[in-house]
Amino acid sequence: MSKLVATLIAGLFAASVFAQTAAPAAPAAPAVSPATPAVVKTEAKSDKSVVKAEKAEARTDAKADAKVDKAEAKADKKKAKAQAKADKVAVEADAKTDKVKAEATADKAVAKSETAVVKADAKADVKASATK
Repeated sequence: MSKLVATLIAGLFAASVFAQTAAPAAPAAPAVSPATPAVVKTEAKSDKSVVKAEKAEARTDAKADAKVDKAEAKADKKKAKAQAKADKVAVEADAKTDKVKAEATADKAVAKSETAVVKADAKADVKASATK
């Protein structure tokens, strides 16, 4: 902890010393020479090339944006297709579940009626053996 405090204090002193140093003297203003035709021509060419480069960059950016938009649209289309497929599978699963439930209910009713028949047969057998 004491090392941390010492480091913070040293940093504070260093920052205050740096802040108090005198700004370097400004260099003397360079002498402006009159523009010669060659300088003007060179500057015009450089301006022209800068404009051309900016135009090419804008075109490249537009192409890249178009590719990104196209890729996003394609991804959205795939996502929608996958979602539709998942929904279809869910509906089919629900229908299958409903069918299985209906079959189970029918099987349960059949088993109940068969149980009633077996019980009736057992009662009849008991009565028949009792009367003998």
